[in-house]
Amino acid sequence: MPIFESRFQVAAPIEAVSAFHFQTGILQALTPPLMIMQVHRFDPLAEGSIGDFTIWMGPVPVRWKAVHENVTATGFFDIQVAGPMKSWRHCHRFVQVSENITEVHDRIEYEHDRGLRGLWSRLLFPTPALRMLFLYRAWATKRGVRRIQLQNTHSRP
Repeated sequence: MPIFESRFQVAAPIEAVSAFHFQTGILQALTPPLMIMQVHRFDPLAEGSIGDFTIWMGPVPVRWKAVHENVTATGFFDIQVAGPMKSWRHCHRFVQVSENITEVHDRIEYEHDRGLRGLWSRLLFPTPALRMLFLYRAWATKRGVRRIQLQNTHSRP
């Protein structure tokens, strides 16, 4: 089973990084602008919550449904229950490195189907595309957390 891993650091406490990931519209914030996403359902992040969406890969719609498991303040899993892959288990972990540095770990265990369906998912989700997606997500996370921190600083009396 292939495994994809990504790690990056955010200059913020773990509580801020966790709060960023628990926002309801987070999936759109972490999706690159060239990927069009249509959200059908995205429950607030909690044990058993559902994310149901379509990603448009150019003119091709790819429907995806995931359930969230093992949800804590330091991470969660999203597990594909319907979608383009044979299996997809994505672990998100937030690790406090110091008081104001948090490392975000992403680990995806995935499997392609056999035959044409597997060829299709391999074309849609090759490793270089996953690397680019997670480079974007690192940038978007750092930017989003910094924006929230600035808002909180300006709203204090």
